[in-house]
Amino acid sequence: MTRRWFGSVRSRATLAATLVVAVALLAAGAAVLLSLRSDLTGQAESEAASAARAVAVELSDGRPYDKLTGLDEDDRPVQILDERGRVVAASEDLERVTGTGADTARPGDPGGRAGGDADDDADDSDDANGSDGPDDDPAPRGEVDSDTDFSTGTATIDGTTADYRFAAVEVEFEDRGKFTVYAGAPLAAERSAVGTATTAMLIGFPLLLSVVAGATWLVTRRALSPVEGIRREMAAITASEDLARRVPVPATHDEVARLALTTNETLAALESSVERQRRFVADASHELRSPIASLRTQLEVGAAHPELLDLDGAVTDTVRLQTLAADLLLLARLDAGERPGDARFDLGALAREHAEGRAGVTVTADEVPVAGSRAQVGRVLTNLLDNARRHARSAVTVGVRAEGEWAVVAVADDGDGVPEADRERIFERFVRLDEARSRDDGGAGLGLAIARDVAVRHGGTLTVGRAPAGGALFELRLPRAR
Repeated sequence: MTRRWFGSVRSRATLAATLVVAVALLAAGAAVLLSLRSDLTGQAESEAASAARAVAVELSDGRPYDKLTGLDEDDRPVQILDERGRVVAASEDLERVTGTGADTARPGDPGGRAGGDADDDADDSDDANGSDGPDDDPAPRGEVDSDTDFSTGTATIDGTTADYRFAAVEVEFEDRGKFTVYAGAPLAAERSAVGTATTAMLIGFPLLLSVVAGATWLVTRRALSPVEGIRREMAAITASEDLARRVPVPATHDEVARLALTTNETLAALESSVERQRRFVADASHELRSPIASLRTQLEVGAAHPELLDLDGAVTDTVRLQTLAADLLLLARLDAGERPGDARFDLGALAREHAEGRAGVTVTADEVPVAGSRAQVGRVLTNLLDNARRHARSAVTVGVRAEGEWAVVAVADDGDGVPEADRERIFERFVRLDEARSRDDGGAGLGLAIARDVAVRHGGTLTVGRAPAGGALFELRLPRAR
């Protein structure tokens, strides 16, 4: 069952369309998710950078840590680290943090480097945030770096842990060195949006693929239904052997319609071929019956009355029968597609050879080489000469010449000629323009049919026209040998 399903054009088309759409959806989904994540991450980076730079500007102005406005926000983690990585200030509710490079979340947390030296912390605080000395000197100012670095980490604020995108901005003081301000923006919106989009894709993609598969199945079913009709009709024609039937032609004017038209043309050609074969068998049987019946009659008479046996008539009928059998055998070989061969020979010499000894035949032949079957071309010349001699009053002329790429043999007689309406019909099998005389002379109407078939299979032509003397002019054209 599985093999049969996959052997269907409809199923393969459905599977292919579904796979293509699935790949396209996966690629589009991945692109959408990446773009969404990039946009939301960029938005978080922008918020974090703005917050970090605002704190850095306040810090550079010499504002004390407890006066920095960025440290008062409840939902945004902020840390300030000195150049040795110690936390010198942080958001009030910040409990834990990762991604900033600090070991602790707040100044003075146990285990951190920031709580190791109270005097250093006091010095850093005084130097970085101004002095309350008697001279009331202005606090030292720092320079905010124009570059911003980003990192991803987590932060725990009031017991709630979430993912953040941290922006790092450096502030450099001449007397105390560099400080780094870290400010984070939550990635909850990015995680939520990506998760929602992923869930929607996981639900929507299978539904969409189901719709695509169903639509493809229905469309291909409708498109291939005429093909199924053609197949059923062909099966019925094969079973009934009725070649007169034709397959239905859909009115779509597409490839299926052209297939139906071509199929009907093939059926018509096959019907014509079968009919031609049947007619050939019937005509051959009819032609064979006459000499066989005559020969049997003579033999029966000879058996009963030996003194009345007509040996000459029996020999004549036997020769007629032998000639007809040879013609039928040659036609059968030609119909079977027998190749003519590629032997080279001189067409002029062959024409002189077959015209030799025939009364009233004049030959003018040039040396023209051709390639093919010498015996078959010789049979064509014999048939043309026999036909010309049968219809000529007194003379037959044969000419062989080269004409461009062709070797031409012209056989003309001075008889009555062939009516223009019959000039193609005489090349059909078993056709006689004078039934009685042709049968008496032993002709079966196969000579010219054989001659044309041989000419065509040698790549040439055989036509009939009017001779200068008023009779028939047969021209055989064969390709010259290269």
